[in-house]
Amino acid sequence: MLKKKIIIGTNNVGKLREIKDLLPKNYIVKAPKDFGFKSPKENGKTFLENSLIKAKYFHKKSKMICISDDSGLEIKLLDNQPGIYSARWGGKQNDFNLAISKVYKKLSQKDKNWKRKKIKAKFTCALTIFGLRKIPIQSVGISFGRISNKKLGKNGFGYDPIFIPKGKSITFGQMKPKFKHKIDHRAKAFKKIKKFF
Repeated sequence: MLKKKIIIGTNNVGKLREIKDLLPKNYIVKAPKDFGFKSPKENGKTFLENSLIKAKYFHKKSKMICISDDSGLEIKLLDNQPGIYSARWGGKQNDFNLAISKVYKKLSQKDKNWKRKKIKAKFTCALTIFGLRKIPIQSVGISFGRISNKKLGKNGFGYDPIFIPKGKSITFGQMKPKFKHKIDHRAKAFKKIKKFF
């Protein structure tokens, strides 16, 4: 069987690993770092816009089909922040310990008793496939849940240690990757576009 090539449009190691796990095995998977590509400026207003910016950019640079993700955490009490700025809350080094500290600090500023309450949140993932069809293929997946009042678990990446999905009692960070990849926002978004592969 002829193997097709695809580039995953991200320089985020965690996202790269998770999307690679979702893709069919008959694809040769490449990453921007294999070619020394830097990430484009993400100046979209939504997850879908930023996902499209990355997919189009890496497709043009590599001349390959590209799948790109833009995702983030939205916390109801914080007016859906950090949202599309989720990664940027980690500063130049993408330090998610810093980002999580910022989340906790802002929650405390809003409500000093937040730790005793159920703080609603959701993870949103927008995926774009560029270069497979004449027009980009896009989908969105959402995981609803709540914020854990302390960091739990060493698995996953980003905000995973502080997000408890609905119906579960543990964070994404505590879940085995194989299980998390079946139920999270990225898996939900991928399920909608799986048929194109």
